[in-house]
Amino acid sequence: MTRPDPLIDPTASMDDAHPRPRSALDADAVRAAYRRWAKVYDSVFGGISAFGRRRAVAAVNALPGERVLEVGVGTGLALPHYNRDKHITGIDLSEAMLERARHRVINQQLGNVDDLLEMDAEATTFEAGSFDIAVAMFVASVVPSPRRLLGELKRVVKPGGHILFVNHFLATGGVRLAVERGMARASRSLGWHPDFAMESLLPPEDLSRALITPVPPAGLFTLVTLPLEMDNKEETALVA
Repeated sequence: MTRPDPLIDPTASMDDAHPRPRSALDADAVRAAYRRWAKVYDSVFGGISAFGRRRAVAAVNALPGERVLEVGVGTGLALPHYNRDKHITGIDLSEAMLERARHRVINQQLGNVDDLLEMDAEATTFEAGSFDIAVAMFVASVVPSPRRLLGELKRVVKPGGHILFVNHFLATGGVRLAVERGMARASRSLGWHPDFAMESLLPPEDLSRALITPVPPAGLFTLVTLPLEMDNKEETALVA
């Protein structure tokens, strides 16, 4: 999902406290990029992202709770892999991608997919605590404000639930870091940020609590599982 070349400063250094991609991706740019990619997304990116997607779904399936929000559902590649006791609502900014996801649901008779909606992940229309789990696959490096995305997911997931991200994050050194910094110039046409640091998404207090798991075989993607704290009423009920 995508952004403009003039906003990219290849000479700028990252702020150590708040590292972030040099170009912000806006909603219109995201829609434009994925309108272009929709017809070939599965064949071009499906195989590349398969390991991360399968790992994220397996993690969701192993967690308690039935109501699952998949953010950036795209063409629905992950939908057939959820356990049937998980009820899935998928959202995406791209109507072209969602149309392909709807066809997948019909063709594969995925009765546990409750809805597929065009919606901004940073400002959803769901009520607070609507879901037990939210999973965002390859979305964190796409949205204009990753911290706003995190805040919105914390709002719509109930206390005691879980938020999961699977994403490519910026390398900490070596050749891969140099390559990713160089690729940042192409962010708008790629539709994602190769130079996206994990600290752009998670503040220190969440980083300290999150389970961070590299996804094999190459570790190109990382699965982040963030448990949300229970409120006082739930904690009291569990003790009782």
